[in-house]
Amino acid sequence: MVAVGNPFGLGGTVTTGIVSARGRNINAGPYDDFIQTDAAINRGNSGGPMFNAAGEVIGINTAIFSPSGGSVGIGFAIPSNLAKSVVAQLRDHGHVERGWLGVAVQQVTPELAAGLGRDKAEGALVAQVTPGSPADKAGLHQGDLILGFDGKPVHGMRDLTLRVAETKSGESVLVQVLRDGTERTVTVEIGRLKEERVASAGGHRTESAAAATVKGLALAPLTAAARERLGIGAEVKGVVVTRVEGDAPIQPGDVIEKVGDAVVASPADVSKQVQAAEKAGRKAVLLLVNRDGADTFVALPLRAA
Repeated sequence: MVAVGNPFGLGGTVTTGIVSARGRNINAGPYDDFIQTDAAINRGNSGGPMFNAAGEVIGINTAIFSPSGGSVGIGFAIPSNLAKSVVAQLRDHGHVERGWLGVAVQQVTPELAAGLGRDKAEGALVAQVTPGSPADKAGLHQGDLILGFDGKPVHGMRDLTLRVAETKSGESVLVQVLRDGTERTVTVEIGRLKEERVASAGGHRTESAAAATVKGLALAPLTAAARERLGIGAEVKGVVVTRVEGDAPIQPGDVIEKVGDAVVASPADVSKQVQAAEKAGRKAVLLLVNRDGADTFVALPLRAA
């Protein structure tokens, strides 16, 4: 492939190279899907076309990774298919619209996969569902593992994010999910993304139980005093982690809301569910944790009984 540009004001310049990788994430935004190349993309090349051997435009030169500011053989281009979609929307509407599902998802690690009882780390794990969102109306649940979207497999979190964003609002798509060990398909009518969309939760429970230590986690009831001390609102319910021993993937101040599929209201509830998972021979158990106001899943390693 070749990259064309105007580096350093020299005029039209062409460099050659190979496509090193596709689907690169360089943390430029939530929709990163870059082509990586070793063709030199120096200052001034950004915005120039990237051609394949047949003379077809396959990307737009965008960025480089370099400790010195010059090309070191790691350049990135926006794929032409993505650029064409954006250009068409700007031409037709004057702005870019992206699809909206209404879930907060997280990447499935090997530890989380073990907690889900799966051998392979794949899919996108639903950590939160926004009330009133397309996902909520379609019946998607917190803890669902999304394995497919619109007939295409979801290998990871970014697969889902990109495919939802590229789907037009108002379109109905089939979403394959794993819930309680059973795969099922739900139909979702995709909405239009607005930047002010935020996830929220509701409800309240009064805690009354003694503190306990479970798998190196010192747990305590989430009392009114604890809420005030930690700055936790009444909408969060569960058991607070006060101390962590060892390298458990939990932090002091985290609130454990669920162990597996069970809602927990006391340290005793947590202990009961962890023991049940151990007796069942599980290598890990999933914990739904509220951390700094956001829900996330973590896998707590177990030693099978």
